[in-house]
Amino acid sequence: MKPIKVVCGIIWKDQYVFIAKRRPEKSQGGLWEFPGGKLEEGENPNTALIRELSEELGMQVSIINFFGSHVHHYETISIELLAYECKFVSATFTLTDHDEFKFIMPKDLNSYTMAAADQFIVDKLL
Repeated sequence: MKPIKVVCGIIWKDQYVFIAKRRPEKSQGGLWEFPGGKLEEGENPNTALIRELSEELGMQVSIINFFGSHVHHYETISIELLAYECKFVSATFTLTDHDEFKFIMPKDLNSYTMAAADQFIVDKLL
């Protein structure tokens, strides 16, 4: 099974990192994640991340650097998660795929039930 390429942002605002909780009816519903989404055919990962954050959160960021990638196998699909550290610029916080969001200290990440694919980020940040 070829993994689906997905981008996510580790979005910093001072020493706080942004996480968002998936709506219950969505895939991975009720779990917290570093937001992002699927790359469209032929799309550059940076472009995809900027687009996804704008569409899902009304958020603008500046991408700082590539953080890492990880392939995660769920029961029905596999994803290759490409993570990028970003600096928060602004947001309307218009939520389409999420029902809650927070800026938290990285040390508090283990207090949230994160999507399994995002756990490699949590482990690396801690």
